[in-house]
Amino acid sequence: MGKFFFSGCTTAKLDDKNRFVLPQSMRLGLVEDGAMEFSIALGLGGCLAIYRQSDIQKIVEKFQAKQHVGKFQKFFTLFFSTLHQTTCDKIGRVIIPPVLKNAVNIGSEIVIAGVLNKIEIWSKDKYDLQLKNMMKGTDPEMNLAKLCEEAFALLDEEEKGEVDAE
Repeated sequence: MGKFFFSGCTTAKLDDKNRFVLPQSMRLGLVEDGAMEFSIALGLGGCLAIYRQSDIQKIVEKFQAKQHVGKFQKFFTLFFSTLHQTTCDKIGRVIIPPVLKNAVNIGSEIVIAGVLNKIEIWSKDKYDLQLKNMMKGTDPEMNLAKLCEEAFALLDEEEKGEVDAE
């Protein structure tokens, strides 16, 4: 069996305590060593990201080596001061801390998207707008056909590198 990755998406509503139910298939992907503990952080492009604890540990180890590099100080401060270690309750609800909810302008509806080694949480309005713009192809940075072509070309680069290495 191949290595696990997150995929798919669903919508959810936040309750009055900023909680949402994380889909069971995604919850199962967060379990490591019999425990379901994970971290919620600021993500790229205006979303939040849920990371497995093992992935956060890898990030911490790599960032610690660069913690005294001046150009990264503001990023490290924002990333780690807004990083929240958490888990789900018995019925799979996750609380979004207010600082994170406000940082990415999440309202009452969200999209929960599995993206390889993380789960992204988007404001439903922002996710829908980005998807619509990508499908239209009107934004040069969000053109689906061009991005697909470039992303799949990465697979060829990796295969060529493996062949060259032999």
